[in-house]
Amino acid sequence: MANNKNQKEQKPVLNLDGKEYDINDMTDDQKVIISHVQDLARKIESTKFNLQQMEVGKDAFVKMLKDELTKDDD
Repeated sequence: MANNKNQKEQKPVLNLDGKEYDINDMTDDQKVIISHVQDLARKIESTKFNLQQMEVGKDAFVKMLKDELTKDDD
């Protein structure tokens, strides 16, 4: 079993506005706030993804409607 003593232990660090904060040194309230920020960031990304899907879907239905309406003109 390999054990590298020279390998530095990774500490959880928050980088905020260019300043690093050791998460282990934070209060429980500060850690909860970080969790909220992370969760909201995930939700924002998910919402952006869902919005993109809805926009593409809407565009597809508009195209289908245009195709249906132009059938009558043919």
